[in-house]
Amino acid sequence: MVKHIILWKLRAELSAAEKQAKAQAIKQGLEGLKGLVPGLLDIHVQIDGRLDSSNADIMLDSTLESAEALKGYAVHPAHVAVADGVVRPNTELRTCLDYEF
Repeated sequence: MVKHIILWKLRAELSAAEKQAKAQAIKQGLEGLKGLVPGLLDIHVQIDGRLDSSNADIMLDSTLESAEALKGYAVHPAHVAVADGVVRPNTELRTCLDYEF
């Protein structure tokens, strides 16, 4: 199995209210992929409870069946639509960690 973890920083020019709305839209879009993308076993987007010691605004924590499933997830039309439609336009920094376990 593969863990796919992403941390994003929302765009600095967004107001606090805009950041909350955009984070919620990202959460809904990405969590809505469960059951749509083959090999995607679990997906959770953390947007609440962020402590001041954090330097990221959003965390994606997902589990996929295999490295091949991760490759398929990356190009799946439903994922691409969320990434291009709501994630990339509203974030300015992305950090990724993928690992097998």
